[in-house]
Amino acid sequence: MADGEGKTVNNGKKVHILVVTYPAQGHINPLLQFSKRLHHKGAAVTFVITKFLFNNSPTANRPPPFPVETISDDHDAGGFLSAVSVPDYHERLERVGSQTLRDLLRRLHDAGRRFDAVVYDGFMPWVLEVGKEWRLKTAVYFTQTCAVNNIYFHIYRGEIKLPLAGEEEIRIGGMPPLTAADLPSFVKDVKSCPGFLDLVINQFRNIEEANWLICNSFYEQEQQVLEWMEKIKLRIKTVGPNIPSMYADGRIDDDGEYGFNFFKPKDEVCRKWLDGHREASVVFVAFGSFSSLSVEQMEELAWGLAQSNFFFLWVVRSEEMAKLPAKFVEVTAEKGLVVPWCLQLEVLSHESIGCFVTHCGWNSTLEALTIGIPMVTMPQWTDQTTNAKFVMDVWKIGIRALPDCNGIVRRTTIADCILNIMDDDRGKEIRRNAAKWGMLAKQAVDRGGSSDQNVDKILAQLASGINI
Repeated sequence: MADGEGKTVNNGKKVHILVVTYPAQGHINPLLQFSKRLHHKGAAVTFVITKFLFNNSPTANRPPPFPVETISDDHDAGGFLSAVSVPDYHERLERVGSQTLRDLLRRLHDAGRRFDAVVYDGFMPWVLEVGKEWRLKTAVYFTQTCAVNNIYFHIYRGEIKLPLAGEEEIRIGGMPPLTAADLPSFVKDVKSCPGFLDLVINQFRNIEEANWLICNSFYEQEQQVLEWMEKIKLRIKTVGPNIPSMYADGRIDDDGEYGFNFFKPKDEVCRKWLDGHREASVVFVAFGSFSSLSVEQMEELAWGLAQSNFFFLWVVRSEEMAKLPAKFVEVTAEKGLVVPWCLQLEVLSHESIGCFVTHCGWNSTLEALTIGIPMVTMPQWTDQTTNAKFVMDVWKIGIRALPDCNGIVRRTTIADCILNIMDDDRGKEIRRNAAKWGMLAKQAVDRGGSSDQNVDKILAQLASGINI
């Protein structure tokens, strides 16, 4: 289509796309946003999540502007947390999920809803096999960076042997030199989270059968990695950042939040509190929907924030509140606000925010990068350590707060890192880099940008029936 704005694709043919997401908040959000962009460009989208998540989302009564359907993970009453183990959950998700996805496709087909393609989370490679049965084009969507998937792909091919031996430098094409501390936690310590290493490696088990590989990143951000992956025949198209349009290109009306939120935010409380502070004077602290800090780490972070002497807004999920030091909230009441959840994008974009202390999950990192907020990174597990490496050493938009020999980031380290960003002189270059990358991220999804062009090409190929 000519301008990519809300019209049917390519000579009036409307492309029908099924989108299947992995059942976790951090995976649903980017795929939902990508779906909104496909819908905005004229595609007919049907979004698929598990029954448990659909029934337990506080915002399920405010669905996106396209149909939402469900499949089963065999844990309809309790979801992932009710599983006996990680491997057992994923075995049931594949077995029961694939069958209920077939049932869904059959039911929709009989009702006249027929699809041209399925877009699915890379954590669910079995969706490709179901899609092929129905002669659908297939697109694997990676919710993690190209760099992280480059590491996993090398492990899949046996080019990085696990477990790692020693502390030698690790060289992978298109990437800076890495140490074990820079690699995803499942790679550094293969016994740390049983079942998850198999999950991330098995993304590639049938990848050569997919028509497209797409990633929630943008070309300018990972150019060297993408060029290297092209050389080894792993051609990935970047389509991000997939965050609500209000914070990126502004092309989709009324798109200010993701749409499925499994925590209830204290948005009005946060907004009023932030409004009372001057520009770039507040440190925002949040560790996502899944990370859990130890009691000792929580205490060090708490007193590190107090020691920094800056105003702070700290998101501490309800189940984590008991880990806060006794009377910390009361002692720091004049400096800080602690809430169980917030609308993170709204907070990050508030003019009072000067720094983001983050676990460096990819969604949080990409949100901060797009808005132009510098980061203090405290990665906890999975891909977060690799994201932190790129934040500090490649994009140069933040500082990693390094742990001691016991794996704890101490309060003095946290306070010093915050000061190094918030201080007018010391943080000048980091803030300038953050602003530059924010501009590039917005340009990528704006009309004619690198990600925008990639989405248009995929839709045009679908509409024309090109055999990719």
